[in-house]
Amino acid sequence: MPADAPTLLILGTRGIPAAHGGFETFAERLALYLAGRGWRVGVYCQREVERVRDRVSTRTWNGIELITVEVALRGPAATLAFDALCAHNAAARGGVCLVLGYNGAAFLPYLRARGAKILTNMDGIEWRRPKWPLPVRAFFYLSEWIAAWSSQRLVADHPAIADHLARRRPRSAIATIPYGGDPPAADLGPPPLGLEPGRYLVSIARIEPDNNILTLVEAFSRKPRGMRLVVLGTLKVGNAYHRAVEDAAGLEVLMPGAIYDPEMVQSLRVHARAYLHGHTVGGTNPSLVEALWAGNAVIGHDNPFNRGTAGDGQFYFTDGDSCAAAIERVLTDDDAVAAASAAARKQAERFRWDDILAAYEDELRRVGGYPRLSRVRPGAEASQARATAGIEG
Repeated sequence: MPADAPTLLILGTRGIPAAHGGFETFAERLALYLAGRGWRVGVYCQREVERVRDRVSTRTWNGIELITVEVALRGPAATLAFDALCAHNAAARGGVCLVLGYNGAAFLPYLRARGAKILTNMDGIEWRRPKWPLPVRAFFYLSEWIAAWSSQRLVADHPAIADHLARRRPRSAIATIPYGGDPPAADLGPPPLGLEPGRYLVSIARIEPDNNILTLVEAFSRKPRGMRLVVLGTLKVGNAYHRAVEDAAGLEVLMPGAIYDPEMVQSLRVHARAYLHGHTVGGTNPSLVEALWAGNAVIGHDNPFNRGTAGDGQFYFTDGDSCAAAIERVLTDDDAVAAASAAARKQAERFRWDDILAAYEDELRRVGGYPRLSRVRPGAEASQARATAGIEG
């Protein structure tokens, strides 16, 4: 690789290959994409150990440098220690730093003072989540401000997030690039868990109050439906909200816990009659994007994040009664479900990975001062322009 190749360091995830969540999946996709386009790419990977033996080590994976950092801590303390060590290491390496999320924003001023060029994906508005106690919400609120002013440029993954960030920085410093998705595999087998295709609804989310899981379960369980509701997500013993969800569930509700096998989850989506999405905080939600690609009719909480992602052709609710009404319509109106499914597939075209990764490359080149390149795929300029303009229209 040429010595003057553009260089990228990705901070803020647990690392790749992806095994944890949306940011890790995105980091893997972007790293592979840029490595294939001649970039030097390094991704910081967290390893929690009993005793530190090799604080920072590196290896190569598919042309990407995996920079593994050992921390002898657990939980939030481990994450903060990892973020601090990554910032210290990245400051000595050069290149562009892409920071995913602002949990480690306290260390960005140091990184910036050392001359780093920083592009930060600001994720959702974490301090608004009611699950956090007040001190944690205050920490996230302060971290958002620090990240906003320590980065040369910001990425919002949704127009509503860009509107929020415009209260922190001028709009000229903000790019809007959504999360991506892929069409489902053509050879998926039948749904798992003994389910019948088209005879169930599915929710795939953390079981938390700001995701409205209790509202969804209560609304579905008001009467016999003749179909199943599948609620994927971890249930913890001793968690009051989880206990309330379990207590509200009728006999037709199936709660198998969390499922991490990608093919099983994709099969659950593709064969569902509809996807339930109760999220109230966030930007372009990865699970909702995957539901659109699966052609799911969507029953979603009515807020700018969900409408901006799923579009107006879906079913929305604001409370338990409107949620029950939306479920009733989805279970009884075949024509409305078919129309919503077609609208979902059309909406999914706004979230193509190739367009989104190209938009990120443009932003990284801009921040790093690298020459901007023409698109390799005909028509990608227009798609990328739609992405960076905020996916409206």
